[in-house]
Amino acid sequence: MANFVLQLQLPTSNLRSFSVYASSNGAPPGTGSQSGGPVILELPLDKIRRPLMRTRANDPNKVHELMDSIREIGLQVPIDVLEVDGVYYGFSGCHRYEAHQRLGLPTIRCKVRRGTKETLRHHLR
Repeated sequence: MANFVLQLQLPTSNLRSFSVYASSNGAPPGTGSQSGGPVILELPLDKIRRPLMRTRANDPNKVHELMDSIREIGLQVPIDVLEVDGVYYGFSGCHRYEAHQRLGLPTIRCKVRRGTKETLRHHLR
């Protein structure tokens, strides 16, 4: 969930503040992390375990296209990451992850969902 404060200067020179929030599930402010909903975080690449990384090769052309795009406009779609007991696991976003590695970027934007060990086992099947 994202929270913002918008301040507008009205013609009468008064500042008015409005609280604005956005949520992927429509939850009110302050309930996102408690309800287990995803959060967007910038995580170090070396803190994300990629257990299925060696199961297939990435398309080098797609990685290069993403590298060009990330250089120009930044990462537009965060990768999905599962957090289990403080450890982060990435199962998707392989091309975006590799593009960040090749660009030498230390972090990547992630949509982090909390899960249990059972959820992790399900992903590893």
